[in-house]
Order: sequence, then structure tokens, then C-alpha cells
Amino acid sequence: MILVTGGAGFIGSNFVLNWLRAGLEPVVNLDKLTYAGNLENLHALKDNKNHIFLRGDIADSELISSLLTKHNIRAVVNFAAESHVDRSIHGPSEFIQTNIIGTFNLLECSRKYWSTLSEQAKQNFRFLHVSTDEVFGSLNKEDPAFTENNRYEPNSPYSASKAASDHLVRAWLHTYGLPVLTTNCSNNYGPYHFPEKLIPLVIHNALKGKSLPIYGDGQQIRDWLYVTDHCEAIRCVLDKGRIGETYNIGGCNEKTNLEVVHTICNLLDAQKPRADGHSYKEQITFVADRPGHDKRYAMDASKIQTELGWRPAETFESGMAKTVAWYLDNSQWTENVTSGAYLEWVNKQYIHAV
Repeated sequence: MILVTGGAGFIGSNFVLNWLRAGLEPVVNLDKLTYAGNLENLHALKDNKNHIFLRGDIADSELISSLLTKHNIRAVVNFAAESHVDRSIHGPSEFIQTNIIGTFNLLECSRKYWSTLSEQAKQNFRFLHVSTDEVFGSLNKEDPAFTENNRYEPNSPYSASKAASDHLVRAWLHTYGLPVLTTNCSNNYGPYHFPEKLIPLVIHNALKGKSLPIYGDGQQIRDWLYVTDHCEAIRCVLDKGRIGETYNIGGCNEKTNLEVVHTICNLLDAQKPRADGHSYKEQITFVADRPGHDKRYAMDASKIQTELGWRPAETFESGMAKTVAWYLDNSQWTENVTSGAYLEWVNKQYIHAV
């Protein structure tokens, strides 16, 4: 079996669904079920005997150790993380606890478990750590894309905590020999994306007739990766990646935030027009930029393409069309998510228009 941590979150749940859909090994799915963890994401697996869900914290060493041993785990895929930059600015302590302390505990429990395995099982075991492009800092418009050899220059509490976790993973390889792999991905989008992030927030607000908030001038550039492509890439790295290596996973789709919002508006104009016949673009509102906002991220994914043969299947246009269609077809999921603490957070975060 494999252990997936953070498997009720956006990327983690897509990975679990993708993995089991492919008929691969049973999954032990561990998630703390914080605000971003949502069991509705896993509804399709409610009767699947190959999916075992447990609510728990990766910082709980007793729980992690028991799961590894009880289920004879042959691979750990670590998605568990606090991941929203804005939240890390307002409350960094949770990011330190989960992303650093939690990853440390997961590594230590895995190391102790791995040391008890037979030689053959040791050779087959993998610890795959899922990280982010944000650990590399920010790029100027003319700079080449990030490679795996770029210096770490994190600029937010979130990215700093993820950078620290990446360093821990590297250390557990070089000090203890734990067979680790690390992936650094660009911005994901697609189904089950918690609607505080740009794309699902814009879709939700547009349909509700609310403003579409864009930080600053909207010229921040991101490389966008459809979540199913990311899941396929992780499977590829887990299967064929070289122990100790890091692999960048990118969508090869650099877009400004304003371009992304315009694309969403165009798709909604075509698929679910406003009653008054006007474009959703009229709802765009520019809000005060967040502190230390990185201007550009871009990933050079040539290593994973050359070594492992992975390439994204979706273009930005095809992925966005699928994403908007999913949210239109699953409005109840969004309604169930966008309540209570989430609404309080959005009101707090986007209160100051400019």
C-alpha cells in the first residue's frame, strides 16, 4: 500500500482519485481536515475498499509509525501542507508547525520504519515530497525559468517553510540514506480547488455577481499546471525517478493574473452568460497588492521530460475549459465549501479596493 498525506486537499484528493482510477495499489489517506481538507472531494471513493481514510496529523509520530507498520507501506507521498501565501502572512505559525515540524516527523517515522525492512523492501521504498516553485523566489520578466539547480530564495512565510522542508528531505537522504524524491510544481488549477485561490475564487464570485479581485495591476506572471497533469507527473517520478533527485513539474503556460481572469470571463460569457448580457469582465476590481508579492514564477520542466518522458497533456486553454465546466457542473460542491470561516477570510482579505 501507499500512504498519501494531505489526501483530502485539492492536489492530494485529485492524486488519490487518479491513482485508484488507474487500478494501482490501495491507498491509506491521511488528512488533518483543516479548512482546505474536504471529504466531499473523495465522495466517489466512499465504497472503494482500496481507499482507507483516516483523520490525523503528520506531526503525530505515534499515528504515523503505526500506519506505516500496520499497512506495510511501500511509499509515502507527502502533500500535507499549509499552502496559501496570504494566510501565511497573517498567521505564519501554522505553516511552521505543519510544513517544517510535520515533515520532520514524517521523515523520522519513515526512516525508523524503513530501517526495519528487508533489503528488498528497503530498495523498493520511496518517500516522495511534493513542494513548490515558490521556494526559488521571484523572477524578472526576462529571466530564464527556474531549473532544479536554482538557488533557494523564498520570500513569504509559506515558501520559507516549504524550502525548509525540502532541505530536511535532502538531509534525510544524505545523512540516513532514506530513499527520497522531491518535486517542485508550478501553480495548479482544476477540480476541487478551494475557492480562496485565484481561479476558483473568480469563477465563484463571477457567478454570484460579486467583484473579481485582482492584486495590484494584475501583471504577476505564473506558470499554470492542470492538476491531473501534476498527478500523472508524480506517478511518473514515483515509478521512474532517481533516488535523491528533484524534478520540476510545470505546465509550460505562463500567464499574467489578468490574462487568467480574462480567460475565465470569456469562458463564462460563452457558457453561462450574465442575465443582463454584459461581460463578467465588468466585475473586475483591482485591490491593494499583498506584501512581498513575487512578480513571476516559471518552471523549466525539461529534466522530467528528458529523463522520465513526462509532458503535460493539457494546454492552458483546454485545462481552463475543463476547469470552468467542472465548477459549473458542481455548483453544490462550491456552495458547501463557501460558508462560515471561508467567507470571513475572503471579507478580511479583499476589503481594501484601490
